[in-house]
Formats: sequence, C-alpha cells, structure tokens
Amino acid sequence: MTGDKEKRRAISREAARRRRRVESEVFEDLSRLLPLEPAVQAHLDKPSVIRLTLSYIRMHTVLKGETRTKAEVSQIAKYAQVMGGGDELRSCDGGHEEVEDAEASGEINLYLRILEGFLIVLSSEGDMIYLSDNVSKYMGLTQNELIGHNIFEFTHPCDHDEIRSNLRLTAEEVWSGAKRDFVVRIKSAPTYRGRSANLKSATWKVLHCQGRAKVCVVSSSVSCLLLTCQPLPLSHTLLSTHTFTSQHSMDMRFTHCDQRITLLLGYSAEELLGRSIYDLCHTLDVNHLAKNHLNLCFKSQSVSGQYRMLVSGGGYVWVETHSAVIPSVRPCKSRPGAHQPLCILCVTYVLSGVEEPSLQLSVDQMVHIQV
Repeated sequence: MTGDKEKRRAISREAARRRRRVESEVFEDLSRLLPLEPAVQAHLDKPSVIRLTLSYIRMHTVLKGETRTKAEVSQIAKYAQVMGGGDELRSCDGGHEEVEDAEASGEINLYLRILEGFLIVLSSEGDMIYLSDNVSKYMGLTQNELIGHNIFEFTHPCDHDEIRSNLRLTAEEVWSGAKRDFVVRIKSAPTYRGRSANLKSATWKVLHCQGRAKVCVVSSSVSCLLLTCQPLPLSHTLLSTHTFTSQHSMDMRFTHCDQRITLLLGYSAEELLGRSIYDLCHTLDVNHLAKNHLNLCFKSQSVSGQYRMLVSGGGYVWVETHSAVIPSVRPCKSRPGAHQPLCILCVTYVLSGVEEPSLQLSVDQMVHIQV
C-alpha cells in the first residue's frame, strides 16, 4: 500500500516537472518572438513576458489596421527599431527596407533628443501600450519595466480624475483626432548620480503632456492617445527679445516685471504692479488661464498653452507662459515637510505680432490711449 502511494507521488512529481518544463519552453519561445535584445529576453520573468506580449500585440494592432500596406509595415518596423530589436519582425515581413528602417530609427532618436521628453501611447483604459526608450532618463525605470502597466500606478492620486477625463474619448473626438493638453505628476526615481532609486522613495516630476487621439480601423476599433511628455520646467526655456519675465503673488498679481514688456505689449513695468494678469487676458481665454492657474497652485509648475494677451492701446498678441511656484524657506503649517509659496515666476513667450490693433477690448486699453 505504501509502495503504491510512493509510486503515485513519484508519477505526480514527474508530471509536474514535465508541465513546468513545457511551460518554461513556451515562455522562452514567446520571449524570443518579442522585438527585444537577446540580453533583455534572457532576463524576463513570466509575468513580464505576458505583459510585453500583450502590449506588443496591441501596438501592432494600432499600427497595422486591417490591411497591411507598405507604409504600415514601415511604421511597424520603426516601432521595432525603437524597441531595440526587430530582427524577428523584419524576417516575418520579408526582411526588406533595412536601410530605411535604420534611417527612421536615427530620425526618431534625433526627435527625442530635440523634444527633451519621451513618447507614450495610452489605451482608453490608461494602459501604457508603448513608451520611447529614453523614458528611463526621466522616470528611472526602463521601457520594458513600464510597458503594459497602467499609468495610474505611477501618477499622483490627485491627478487621476484629470487623466480619466482626457482618456475619455467620444466617437467624434476619436475620428477627428482630438487634441489633448494637460499637466500631470508622475513618479520619478533617478538620483542625482544617475542611478535609480526605489519607487517607494520616488519624487514627483511634473510632465506637460500634449497629443492627439488615434484610432485603428479593425473589426473592433481600438482608440488610444499618442502623447509627448516634457518635464517642467523646460530646460530649453531661453530668454530672447520676444520673451519677458514676471513675478506674481499667488493670486497672479504682478509684483515685478522686466522692462521688455514695454516693447512687446506697450505697458510700463511700474503701471502693472499690483494688477492681475487676468486684467491683460482676452475675455475668451480667461477660463483657459484660470485652469492653468489651478494646475500651477496644485502641481507647482505649469505651461499655459496659447492664449491672447491685450496690448496697450488696442489689439492683442498670442502668448504662452511657463510658470513655477517658488517656495520660501518657511515651513508650511498645513502641510508638514512642505514650504510656504513665496511667489510665482513666469516666463512669457510672445508668439505673434499685434492682431486687431484698432480694436479696444478692455477699458484699460482705452484709458491708456487717453493718457
């Protein structure tokens, strides 16, 4: 009787070993099909293989559509090149146009360096279908560690509602390629030495996300967001003859402004002191500016997007303002560990000449003419 039990246990153990061996072989075969470097493939665990495979299939669906044209094959190959491999994919597609793919990869890397940010493709549920490989520079986690995860796992809880509202796409928005422009806080793990820290001790990095809705035409249409994410403040913010700097109180009243505003908008720096920036904003853009103001107060950094600022004497110019809250050394009583805000520092870019110069849109403009 005891011998039969031992025999059954031995058979059961052998069957379990066989199942595990077959399972491991399946996962090894699956990992080899992924467009990744062999060194990366060798160190993938089973959950990572499943996660990356599902993300690759979804990205392939978004790029491919129902019929595979030459342009679409080229786009798929570009994706594989950015992922760092793609030999298997090119062999499946005939192995042609390798030179074009290499050139495309070089172009993509150049664009990413100029962008000073990274690319991300989000599903309508917030899953990160694809990220450019330079994401590690900003988050401290590699492309392969992030792909397939949900963006809500890495973003600030207070920003989740805003992210959901931007992921929520109507049919009209999807087909028209609706624009998206928002600011979020995301976990950032790199240390000052370039090494990666534990995510539990990660800090929040403010990202300015811009992009469009995309749709893949298949039997069951798949919609997604294609976004560029730039960290704030932007390191390439350069002062020129078409920019001016200003300081504001937390309610956006001018406390200081440089003299270049006189050349660009016609106001003297002295007459703006104590006035609100809302007094200079076009009425139709006040809500847009207020939204940016709220983003700034909650997230400490923001980019306004384009809005109209009134010119002294009449008309308006299109501008964009990059803002940051400057903290004081005094600790904040309501938020332990934080510091009270000292002021808001703004760099405003003037993007156009004066439009409608004979049109007065504010009493302040008319008063300035009389003076």
